Amino acid sequence: MALPYEWQLRVNKIKVFFHRFFGGNEEAPRPKMCPACGTLVGVSATRCHECGTTVLLIVNFLMFAVTLVSSLQRGTSLGLMATMDGEVLYRLGASSPVAIFYDHQWFRLVTAMFLHFDILHIAFNMWVLWDIGPIIEEVYGSARYLFLYTITGIAGFLLSALRGHNAVGASTALMGLIGIMLAITTKRGGAAMKAERSRLILWIVIIFAWGMASGLNVDNWGHFGGVASGFALGRIFADRQPTPGNEMKRAYALGWLAAVIILVSFAFMIWHVRDGLS
Repeated sequence: MALPYEWQLRVNKIKVFFHRFFGGNEEAPRPKMCPACGTLVGVSATRCHECGTTVLLIVNFLMFAVTLVSSLQRGTSLGLMATMDGEVLYRLGASSPVAIFYDHQWFRLVTAMFLHFDILHIAFNMWVLWDIGPIIEEVYGSARYLFLYTITGIAGFLLSALRGHNAVGASTALMGLIGIMLAITTKRGGAAMKAERSRLILWIVIIFAWGMASGLNVDNWGHFGGVASGFALGRIFADRQPTPGNEMKRAYALGWLAAVIILVSFAFMIWHVRDGLS
């Protein structure tokens, strides 16, 4: 995979150091800042590789804030291990097989991705998103990255609901990103990709083993749906930025499609927010 721009900056600094050491006087290139999200994007970047991840982080934290405030209003005690109120999670779009398949509230397959049970739940998921999201975004571009994140998340919650689980969390989409990374390593050769593939497989095995052995309410079916759909899409999509022209137009169309799906899902969630439980 291509180096993230922060690492490109470090490599350039090392090059400049040795150039100066052997008699050169080249100045170290200055990093650039993304005007949209303020992220450091390196010395030779033509696009930001973290805008999409930054937006997803903001939406997740905003929804957590709404969930927390609403739960506190219903008497939930504030603390590190405080679990959000179940009715609040339901009203804000948690995945529910009954609501999805019998009441046809398909928007829950999307809104559930932006809800979390407690502080540790969102902290861990957002740490993983911040760690691997920019890598996928840099490879595919922000538009296709948003599409892949959304579709793998939906696939994970769909399989979870088919298995009869009520669930929330970004982990279905995050497992989708891991599946995509795994697919990339199968298409690229070299020792580095082989080592990365082994690391990803071990990571996946540990996640599923922990989910089965921990006794916690871990949705392994949702995780499996995410990683499987991510691997399939990673095998289909070219693992590079879209080229100018028709490919770029298709990439933007996929990005806008994902954005519309998310916006419409939240609109339906707001419409149904007073349905169901009293």
